[in-house]
Amino acid sequence: MTQLEKARLLNSLYVPGDPLIVTNVWDAVTARIVAAAPGVRAIATASHAVSYAHGVDDGEGLTLDEALDAARRVVAAVELPVSVDFERGYATDAAAVQHHVEQLIATGAVGLNLEDSSGPDALFPHELAVARVAAVRRAGEATGIPIVLNARVDALVRGGTRDDAIARANAYLAAGADVIFMLGVRDEESISWAIEHIDGRVSVIANPSAPPLATLAELGVSRVSFGPGTLGLTLAHLQAAATQLTALGEYPAELGFSY
Repeated sequence: MTQLEKARLLNSLYVPGDPLIVTNVWDAVTARIVAAAPGVRAIATASHAVSYAHGVDDGEGLTLDEALDAARRVVAAVELPVSVDFERGYATDAAAVQHHVEQLIATGAVGLNLEDSSGPDALFPHELAVARVAAVRRAGEATGIPIVLNARVDALVRGGTRDDAIARANAYLAAGADVIFMLGVRDEESISWAIEHIDGRVSVIANPSAPPLATLAELGVSRVSFGPGTLGLTLAHLQAAATQLTALGEYPAELGFSY
């Protein structure tokens, strides 16, 4: 597939009721392993996992160049469409966001997450947040690659109201976002509320405390991701194996896994 075909395919995979399930990755080898799993249709990175794999904190602990290099390595490792967790776009103003997204597109990526948090405890002002979303769409137009924007709404986890969260979500859709990633909806009631009030497709993050995946599909979710949870899953298995081996226990069967 060409990059344009991958972008169009990725957008088509966000289907309410038949959600795209993305088992988040953080480097070339995890991308290859996930891509080889039956049923996987697209690859998505998680910034937390990518950052920790580089020994830095999440929240743009990586430099822009490091983030672009990480994206480039994942894209090169697989044939599937790749969506990149691009954090805050490594910029504040809309013009810089557009430039950086154009650089991201140059890596071969065809999707991205963009946060509306300006920091750990604050959101970008509404108008600026909308302008930043519009800048992503302009980057797609400028490059000829309609990069798929999963616009993250952080109002519910930054002290905002439900009304503010919905206002932001619908404004981002109007500005060119393809999907809304609503952070802070964790149960059937809140997820149903988001789907009912958002004028477009909805993406959520899930963990063992979330409704079952089949229920998320029934509710009309369009994408489910797991963020840093997949890194935690991997590390938990690695630590358990290290404990077992150090104690002169049996060889874990996974030591024979072929990659």
